[in-house]
Amino acid sequence: MATLGVSENALNGCPRAPFFVPEKMLKTILGKKIKMGQTFVETTRVPVTYVEAGPCVVTQIKKEKKDGYWGIQIGFGEKKIKNITKPMQGHLRGVTKDKKTPRFLREIRLDKEPDFKVGDEIKVSDIFSEGDVITITGTSKGKGFAGVVKRWGFAGGPRTHGQSDRPRSPGSIGQGTTPGRVHKGKKMAGRMGGETVTVKSIKVISIDPEKNEMAVLGPVPGAPKGLIIIKKIASGKLSDISQETEQPQAQVEQEVKEESPEKEDKA
Repeated sequence: MATLGVSENALNGCPRAPFFVPEKMLKTILGKKIKMGQTFVETTRVPVTYVEAGPCVVTQIKKEKKDGYWGIQIGFGEKKIKNITKPMQGHLRGVTKDKKTPRFLREIRLDKEPDFKVGDEIKVSDIFSEGDVITITGTSKGKGFAGVVKRWGFAGGPRTHGQSDRPRSPGSIGQGTTPGRVHKGKKMAGRMGGETVTVKSIKVISIDPEKNEMAVLGPVPGAPKGLIIIKKIASGKLSDISQETEQPQAQVEQEVKEESPEKEDKA
């Protein structure tokens, strides 16, 4: 089961990994990308992505005495119970309704005992508000097998002097007898996309609690209907986005008009 910010060594009593920071309170929710559009923040037009965030249901409580840490497992989406395995049906029996269970499951670490219980519902308005700063993690669109020009931005080879077959070739991939091999990590052609991508410092533009929808500033990784993980980083204000634009041309015209009466008096 996928875990957010979990160190493998932490389960064995070893020191936690440097990246691991347990949440003091629940600041994460699951959702899916809907579409892109545009909206206005006061007088500023901004690009936004509409996201369906939640509602999520608590499917499991992780206890420090039994599991070695505090945490909760949350579920999002719907899936027919006939399409999941028997062990998973037993695991989700407490949240099964109308022969449907959550489609996606993710675990969130906490630094203390959670106030939730299995079956509790988490809504977008319980965590986020307009102006909040968030990060969104998703799986980027798969591009298939791509060459070095598209995948890594290589310039390609020359198109002259008889080299008609070299415009998009990678060129040399290493040295000769020494080292006699291709170094690991060499940028070459291969499968592009389909990777975990995190976009940081995104602003929440608007929230619709009735539809469980949220508009966030800018693009979001992944294809429409793809799973995304939304995490609150800090509180903020929308006034940071909307900035009054200066109009130097109008100021110049005004100065010219003010100077014109003086010239008439001198004349």
